[in-house]
Amino acid sequence: MTQRMRMIGDRPVGPGAPVYVIGEIGINHNGDVDLALKMIEGAAHAGADAVKFQKRTPELCTPRAQWDVERDTPWGRMKYIDYRRKVELSERDYELIDERCRELGIQWFTSCWDEESVAFTEAFDPPCYKVASASVTDGPLLEALRTTGRTIILSTGMSTLEQVDRAVELVGHERLLIAHATSAYPCPLECLNLKVIDTLQQRYPGCPIGYSGHEVGLATTWAAVALGATFVERHITLDRAMWGSDQAASVEMGGFARLVSNIRDIETSLGDGVKRVYACEEAPRKKLRRFDAILPRSA
Repeated sequence: MTQRMRMIGDRPVGPGAPVYVIGEIGINHNGDVDLALKMIEGAAHAGADAVKFQKRTPELCTPRAQWDVERDTPWGRMKYIDYRRKVELSERDYELIDERCRELGIQWFTSCWDEESVAFTEAFDPPCYKVASASVTDGPLLEALRTTGRTIILSTGMSTLEQVDRAVELVGHERLLIAHATSAYPCPLECLNLKVIDTLQQRYPGCPIGYSGHEVGLATTWAAVALGATFVERHITLDRAMWGSDQAASVEMGGFARLVSNIRDIETSLGDGVKRVYACEEAPRKKLRRFDAILPRSA
């Protein structure tokens, strides 16, 4: 069985369709919607198909033992639970995000980390949801996402194939895309293991397979496309030196534009696998070939 096409909103994703490119804003906005809007604009101008955010309910996603642990932050020293609240965007912020994305013609969606966040995001009619690698074993969350009836992208970092199998069972195959990922930030090259893209293609032949990268540099993401990734996701930022745990593994806007542009070049150059003589080869062929056909060896 070959990989079947999936729809993210009105855009087909799968073999034969353009690679679907996601700019992962995540929490790189540091709770500032103006930074988020600038990243949306940068991603749209780069030619990305979508941007993605991370949505959490801090009281549900932060272990209770960590709530009162004090951390140094750009806003001073504060309890960890207060920091988690600080970097969450408000409902009004997401209304502004939704409005700007519609104006720019770019999709947006979230990776929800708890069921309340799913209910929150549903109000915005997202084209799909992403299951973060950390949530692969979160059965109640997977069930909540399946209940929405929307397309789901399942990331597979820090997971065994058996854990991925179980997650696939819970969310169902019908609207599923699966992303190869290694959850290290930034990820060492020797841990990327891009050949897992083929492993996932063989194991889940009905699902489009993609790549979610957290490495430094762009070449490995281009390689993922050449290996058959039908969608790719990279963290983006305005400045890799900004404060935040994901900034160092992110791509700045100039690099992201180059990433998207070169992905389109790779798509064009991969072709269809049918060997043929192209019209652009005719002049060199006439100039360089001694014979038009292989002649038998003379006696």
